[in-house]
Amino acid sequence: MTWNEADYLDCLVSERRCYAWVMRHHGGLTPEEARKAALECYPYEPAETPFRGLVFHDLAWHWAMVAIHGFRYGAEHPELADPSADYRALE
Repeated sequence: MTWNEADYLDCLVSERRCYAWVMRHHGGLTPEEARKAALECYPYEPAETPFRGLVFHDLAWHWAMVAIHGFRYGAEHPELADPSADYRALE
């Protein structure tokens, strides 16, 4: 996918916000820790970066749950397999 800069930045900001929310509400991080974790998970990628924005193929919910519980979170915590209503309200 080719991103125009405005769309890429909008998506980046949105995913960072959602990731930080999950890390605060489910991972127990402070707001500052959650913000730092979101920046690490979703770094800015220059336009010429191959596969720029590939991380967006899954919701921030997924990547945060992987960070908190590991890749088997859906099997080990089936109640977390789908995003909560509170998370969905952020999107």
